[in-house]
Amino acid sequence: MTDAASRGRYATDASIYQMVPEAVVIPRSTEDVEAAMEVAREQETPILPRGGGTSQCGQTVNRAVVLDNTRHLNRILEIDTENLTARVEPGVVLDELNHALKPHGLWFPVDPSTASRCTLGGMAANNSSGGRSLRYGIMRDNVRAISAILPDGTKARFNGVDPKPGTYADLVNDMRALGRREADEIDRRFPKVQRRVGGYNLDALTGNDVNMAHLLVGSEGTLAYFTEIDLSLANLPGEKVIGVCHFPTFYAAMDAAQHLVTLGPQAVELIDDTMIALGRDIPLFRKTIDAFVEGDPAALLLVEFANGSAEANAAKLAELTELMGDLGFAFSESGDRWGGVVPVINTGLQGAIAEYRKSGLNVMMSMKQAGKPISFVEDCAVALPDLAEYTQGLTDIFARHGTKGTWYAHASVGCLHVRPVLNMRQDKDVKTMRAIAEECFDLVKHYKGSHSGEHGDGIVRSEFHDKMFGPRIVSAFEDVKARFDPKGLMNPGKIVHAPAMDDRRVFRYGPNYSVPEFDTALDWSAWPGAAGGFQGAVEMCNNNGACRKLKDGVMCPSFRATRNERDATRGRANTLRFAISGQMPGGLTSDAMADTMKYCVSCKACRRECPTGVDMARMKIEVLAARRKANGLSFSDKLVGYLPRYAPKAAKFAWLMNLRNKMGPVRKLTERLTGVSHRRDLPVWSSTPFRDDEAQDTNPDVLLFADVFNRYFEPENLRSALRVLRAAGLRIAVAQDGSGTALDCGRTLLAIGCVDEAREEAQRIIDATKEAVKKGIAVVGLEPSSILTFRDEFLALCPGEDAQALAHATHTFEEFLAGRPDLPMKPLGTPIYVHGHCHQKSHAAVSPMLDLLNRIPDAEVNMIESSCCGMAGAFGYAPETIDISLKMANLDLFPALDAAPDDAIVVADGTSCRHQIADGTPRRAVHVARLLDQALAE
Repeated sequence: MTDAASRGRYATDASIYQMVPEAVVIPRSTEDVEAAMEVAREQETPILPRGGGTSQCGQTVNRAVVLDNTRHLNRILEIDTENLTARVEPGVVLDELNHALKPHGLWFPVDPSTASRCTLGGMAANNSSGGRSLRYGIMRDNVRAISAILPDGTKARFNGVDPKPGTYADLVNDMRALGRREADEIDRRFPKVQRRVGGYNLDALTGNDVNMAHLLVGSEGTLAYFTEIDLSLANLPGEKVIGVCHFPTFYAAMDAAQHLVTLGPQAVELIDDTMIALGRDIPLFRKTIDAFVEGDPAALLLVEFANGSAEANAAKLAELTELMGDLGFAFSESGDRWGGVVPVINTGLQGAIAEYRKSGLNVMMSMKQAGKPISFVEDCAVALPDLAEYTQGLTDIFARHGTKGTWYAHASVGCLHVRPVLNMRQDKDVKTMRAIAEECFDLVKHYKGSHSGEHGDGIVRSEFHDKMFGPRIVSAFEDVKARFDPKGLMNPGKIVHAPAMDDRRVFRYGPNYSVPEFDTALDWSAWPGAAGGFQGAVEMCNNNGACRKLKDGVMCPSFRATRNERDATRGRANTLRFAISGQMPGGLTSDAMADTMKYCVSCKACRRECPTGVDMARMKIEVLAARRKANGLSFSDKLVGYLPRYAPKAAKFAWLMNLRNKMGPVRKLTERLTGVSHRRDLPVWSSTPFRDDEAQDTNPDVLLFADVFNRYFEPENLRSALRVLRAAGLRIAVAQDGSGTALDCGRTLLAIGCVDEAREEAQRIIDATKEAVKKGIAVVGLEPSSILTFRDEFLALCPGEDAQALAHATHTFEEFLAGRPDLPMKPLGTPIYVHGHCHQKSHAAVSPMLDLLNRIPDAEVNMIESSCCGMAGAFGYAPETIDISLKMANLDLFPALDAAPDDAIVVADGTSCRHQIADGTPRRAVHVARLLDQALAE
């Protein structure tokens, strides 16, 4: 791929750097890799192997041919349970490997926070580590062998076995000779800490037991392309507990770490008060933090024990509590003596804490201001006895330069992630970054620590090798590079011959970066930057890649189906950034931008699950609005967008409208005109649509919003809802404005970019409900995509106090009933399987549905763990997206339904979800209102 959009999507990683590649290749096989490397060699063009692109130091950006391993080279080739080994291709995601290992009682114990999207190839190239390295070591300690292609095309297996004579043997002999030559200097200059990943692993070449694979580990794609990696596995740890140690000062926590590790934990992780405060502002983490944080600590140390049994773990917690007391901390004390241990035994809470801790970087990056916590001295490592003094020294450095750091991560091994807050668009802050780096690395050198303890070298640290290792070791690094890659074609400029870390020409926000002012359709004033803040909202994406996860949660369903970088939230955000900053021809209205957004199903998962809050569903509306303004609307657009307007007339001819589903030739003939695939049945029009006068009680307790989908296609859902609400002793009125035209949420108009018309509809609803809202009357709806628009898009369409008041008064049907006394209900005698609508998940509105269903006597309620169903309004009907729609459903939803008992009741509140289930399985799903109506006691 050589187009601007594709190259732009691979121009950045999770660092501050950007270098647009020459081209992007998605190899399907090792033979494809060999061919690409051969062409690049002939053209003398650099090659950059790339995994998940989560590097924080600029390792995976270059003006090169990028080889993306993740889409096809992702096979687990072998699992040997007897010898505790696995062999994988470089594009295997760590979580996917551990998912395959779990049934065998095994796991790969190097556990970085990016496990949901980082690849084993990238981990080996980076020499990654994780929270449990205290017990299991880092990547180098767990790699047995690497099969690789050298820059000249030679294929070799790097391991600890003496090779047969040949090209590879000559290379091995030369490297061993270098190791012997530099042994004394290596011993003198290499830091004696576990977390030392800077430079090449020359120490692997010394001694009698030389494993050549360990030289490749941490080489950042500069020496060879990895085709297969042999890994050491470990048995899954047994039961575990976490002791959350609270401290009154950050210094006290750092000083305590050296004592806590004497208890033999498998991890000691730091969380500071900044991360706690930011986490409390993120809906995804707020409840978790409240469950394990006592008071307002300055720092927490999460001490994790996994000693095989509940009794052994309880004993360790008791030792921990006693040790904290010996150190002088108790919750009954105050001031510098306040503190103590909060035990966490519940496995669900442990998992939630782990997810929060793993999201530490992204929580820090969720600041909406122009300045962000910047990674450049992030993961220096020192010996534990020096940790408190080192962190105090670094804090003093930050203060001298007018900033402060955010702290988290691995206190157990003296490797703390710290990021000073800087604005990389400003020359003065770039100069500050350089000054802080120089002083910080001097401090690290003073304590004989490592300037690169986890995240590698890349661009940001490679130039400092001379300061940290000395010129002779740097010369040896250059000898290694020259011997492997004499033409310098493998990811040049990393580890050796690096550009200056503050060279703004390779920054994401370079000296010429700017975004011009332009009008936007929605309100983006919560963010800084041009276009009323739209720039700042787009730039919230820091490329951490959480949207590339393949399991758990919802984000990002289209990427899960295609594994195409274009279809991840990160890929879309990067394309948007290129579009608004003039780096991509055509900008927001370009075909490339439309193609990038094509598979976005507006599920809103990123709104909740992206740790930096990138709301791609809302951004898609801006793109659609710009495209509509430039190109107008097609007939199929109008068919979708104006459904609420023509629905009253169409319903009068329901029999005629429904003929299309029964006439095969008509389906095919009208496919292009209507934009509806002939393979899909359209929703069936009801001959008895819901009428507002079916519920107009005086002095209502509830204002019911009757959406267009339930009103005209499944009115029985609204009628069931009325019976259930009345059974709860409530008076109901349907929301209306007296115009004779049904109120509409504007959802279908937003789907085609008609924002001004959607704003008018939103304002109609705000005006129509204003008086009821002032009286404290709840506004309730059945269709998640409609009613939750009141809490989301309305705030951007019609910002102000009235919209805010309506948002607070709005509830889904289940949210409202879950807060009221139990209904009189009878058992149904059959299991219930629940699929949550994406918007329910985004707004944390699934739990009330489960709570409500569990009130049915003897109910067996099962939550289907799935991403988006794939229908997503018109998306699943379009000829060009129907296959992706069904692929999304087949990832989790359809298999779960296939495995459910034949008599199971399937509940799905979303109209789209119910239609996807009906089209793709033999089952028929019902709205929860229908099920509760059925369960009402007579």
